[in-house]
Amino acid sequence: MATPAQWIEGARLRTLPLAIAPIIAGSAAAYSWGEFKPFRAFLAFLVAFFLQVGVNYANDYSDGIKGTDEVRVGPLRLVGSGVAKPSHVKAAAFLCFGLAMLAGLGLVVLAQQWWFLAIGASSVFAAWGYTGGKHPYGYMGLGDIFVFIYFGLVATLGTLFTQTAHLTLEGWVFALALGLFSCALLMANNVRDIPTDREVGKLTMAVRLGDTWSRRVYAIEMLLGLFLTALLVPANPWYLLVFILLGPILHSCFVVLSGSNGKALIPVLKQAGLVAMAYSLLVAVAAYLGTFDIFTPESVPFLGY
Repeated sequence: MATPAQWIEGARLRTLPLAIAPIIAGSAAAYSWGEFKPFRAFLAFLVAFFLQVGVNYANDYSDGIKGTDEVRVGPLRLVGSGVAKPSHVKAAAFLCFGLAMLAGLGLVVLAQQWWFLAIGASSVFAAWGYTGGKHPYGYMGLGDIFVFIYFGLVATLGTLFTQTAHLTLEGWVFALALGLFSCALLMANNVRDIPTDREVGKLTMAVRLGDTWSRRVYAIEMLLGLFLTALLVPANPWYLLVFILLGPILHSCFVVLSGSNGKALIPVLKQAGLVAMAYSLLVAVAAYLGTFDIFTPESVPFLGY
């Protein structure tokens, strides 16, 4: 029987920043339009929280029974290490999915956006289908596409739309940026696992691209995600705050591009998650400060508006 501490470790709570960041950013986009609704944001947070923990348990179960986690660098895997029964881990995953769906139903009722039920159902199927089922898309190199869609577009724009019933330029920029950061984290994780994934036939995008190009794609995703925010600066110069993250991003890119592998890449995974969280907090601060209209064309003439 796994101990409570092992269950918590198996939940991989350090991945939560990637799940929570889109909720903060989407709410920031809503706030910038004067339509922020805290309780709906809280429900969106619960959806993201339980989906993320659920997908972590689901991946633990699916990879464990396939033998993918028998030799692996990284945090504890409940099934792969043998500390928990596969059926128990699978049940924990579906319990989390159920709680996510319950919170999502409350959000849909409040927002009166009933078509979001289909999006919520697709999120659960995507969470399970990454490594679960007979044809897991994570084993076919499609994981990055689904991560971009659900951790970037769906989570961020969904949070915005359930509060405002419309989409904005801020929402799209935040969604694209966070989607790219999420893909970068997945790419770094899969670069680390290329040798073991190739052995068990897990053809991730990193396996398909190869070591060198996977590392280059990581750097492109991180830098592009950051610099997309420049599109918002003419309307609100406070968004320049996000470029504080340029230093940490360049550092992580240097580590990845230098050929570091194995345990040396674990700090990069943590840093990518923290960058996503810091990004969402900085755009939230920028959206808040932007409502005071401190900057004017006269005071900042180079903006040209």
